[in-house]
Amino acid sequence: MIQAIGLTSTARKERPPTVDDVSFEAATGRVTALLGARGAGKTTVVRLMLELQQGRGITYFRNRPLHRITHPAREVGVLLGDVPGHPARTVRGQLRMLCSAAGVPVQRADEVLEVVGLVSLRDLRLGTLSRGMDRRLGLACALLADPHTLVLDGPADGLSGREGRWLHGILRAHATVGGTVLFTTDDAKEAARTADRVVTLDEGRVIADQDVAAFARTRLRPRVAVRSPYAARLGVLLAKEARTAKRSVEVVTEDGNRLSVYGSTCADVGETAFRHGILVHQLADETGDAGPMVALSPLADADADADADADADGAVGSGAGAAASGSPDPESGTRTASGLGTAAGAGAATRTPFIAPVFDRPRPAPSGPADPSGPAEASGHSESGSIFVPLAETAPSATSADDVGAGTTGEHGAGGAAAPRATAAALPPPITVRPARSPLRPLRYELRRATGIATGYVTAALVVAVSGLLAVLLARVGHTPQPRLLAAWPQILPLPPAAVGAGLLGAFAFGDEFRHPALAADRGTVPHRLGLLTAKLVVGAATAVLMAVLVVGCDAALLHLVYGEELTQVPADWLSLSASWFALVVACAWAGVLASGVFRSTAAGLAAVVAVPVVIVPLVQKALEGPSVRTAAGMPGRLRELALLHSPFGAERFVAAAVRMVAQPVGGALMLSLTALLCAYLLTVLRPKVR
Repeated sequence: MIQAIGLTSTARKERPPTVDDVSFEAATGRVTALLGARGAGKTTVVRLMLELQQGRGITYFRNRPLHRITHPAREVGVLLGDVPGHPARTVRGQLRMLCSAAGVPVQRADEVLEVVGLVSLRDLRLGTLSRGMDRRLGLACALLADPHTLVLDGPADGLSGREGRWLHGILRAHATVGGTVLFTTDDAKEAARTADRVVTLDEGRVIADQDVAAFARTRLRPRVAVRSPYAARLGVLLAKEARTAKRSVEVVTEDGNRLSVYGSTCADVGETAFRHGILVHQLADETGDAGPMVALSPLADADADADADADADGAVGSGAGAAASGSPDPESGTRTASGLGTAAGAGAATRTPFIAPVFDRPRPAPSGPADPSGPAEASGHSESGSIFVPLAETAPSATSADDVGAGTTGEHGAGGAAAPRATAAALPPPITVRPARSPLRPLRYELRRATGIATGYVTAALVVAVSGLLAVLLARVGHTPQPRLLAAWPQILPLPPAAVGAGLLGAFAFGDEFRHPALAADRGTVPHRLGLLTAKLVVGAATAVLMAVLVVGCDAALLHLVYGEELTQVPADWLSLSASWFALVVACAWAGVLASGVFRSTAAGLAAVVAVPVVIVPLVQKALEGPSVRTAAGMPGRLRELALLHSPFGAERFVAAAVRMVAQPVGGALMLSLTALLCAYLLTVLRPKVR
């Protein structure tokens, strides 16, 4: 069950909030539609429910707010817009990657593919999917962790009728087995056809919360669709005849030469047009949407309405109000609501209300406590379901703001009487936007992310090819030391191709996350978590070491093939050279990972890698230039003296080698860059917690 209480968006400057005090319930085992025109606030309500936008209010998913749920993906499945996946990733690869993020077995990906009918298309790239196939994939992502609740924003937008029926069939099946479904739509017919309960929004407020039968009775009414080049004149004539005959007829100008006539028939409209010689191009019976105004239908007593009609002979009731209240027959002696329509100008395209309702006294709110077992009664709805009263006016008052935040509605005495009504409703708690959670299996997630697209393979192939070509050219020119020859690192380049490639792959680690936020599809920002960072650093280091080995091996094989064995002999200090080589490429990869995570861009990550030899190394060299009064000679020996235990395997040699690497300009610059980037990343992790 979903319980939304007091959802209110943050007002900007002097403008009113987009959503103001929205409260409703979505019961378990039922499909609930959130209906409203474009700009009514449906998406804002969904984002407030999912804590993706700042505001006030609280939403309970089975009596727990979302931030108190340990694994939100296993409780709430979300579909917001298109699937934010890399266009080169396959359908199956996207789902398997998300399985690692949700902590479910990878076999679940094949199961949901079968449910949504994408088994035959599992090897297609995301960039080639049609709108309908993308919606199927989005639904598969929402169902991946087998959640109890589904929240979908416009799931059928842009789909054909057949695809829309299939989608709502899946939602109905989920509700049938005990799940909760909430979806948004701007089509009243779709809501009446597919939902069990309809919550209507208008200008950011709930104006009706009805079961589908009451909704269809009050809002979806038969109408006559008319198309004529003289629509304005015909509308005036129809309104005049309805006033004369004292019939409830509403005429609405839909679009220039189109009319919608409520409360009449094709025969009556056709006879009126024939008598006055008006040309008609279309005349058909339809089921039309009467608009959100009919949600506020009259519920006054029949006697009071009869008195009002007797006192004000000219007062008339709207067609919507008559339909909603079920006006009695005139022969019964009670009120007969008469309404008439007025046609707007020829160029008008909006609904034009032309009469005022005859009611001004709403039905009194129930005095007893709300019944949590019934969504309509708990929200204070009338039996007809045609009028909505805010939750704060029907439920007993909360004892404090904490009670409101905890979802309580008050306490009752021993005799069952309701507590006294609060004079002023307490403000709902603020909504805090929290970062997305880290993947439950971050290492598997990162491996599937990195290997699921061809970017890494293409980058590695280019690095190996460029390194081989440079090695052959450097050997032909000569005057290049053998270590630099095997690494394909000429003096004029700030970094070898392998180091640049490792930095680029490291920059892709977070750059792709921000460009195609698969982890943040339902939670907002990309998570800045130490577990995810550790996984990316491990995978980046492994990729860099593998690329370094491939580059040296391919360069040596190519030099041996072209020039013989002279240039491929193993140097005497191969161990320290190998350690320096691996440290260089790993440091560049880590710099790319950290910089792309801090600056949220692949280009910024690569720029940080290239800036080390171009900018930071000259600064370090300039700082070390000039005469020095003291030197660090003998530092390795003093380090050995400080060690309490001496390693039997000669670890002091490796420590001394590490110190020598750091003492070099490139090594020192890389250490400074990595330290600064790591501190900046940790700051982005800790800043939300401090707030």
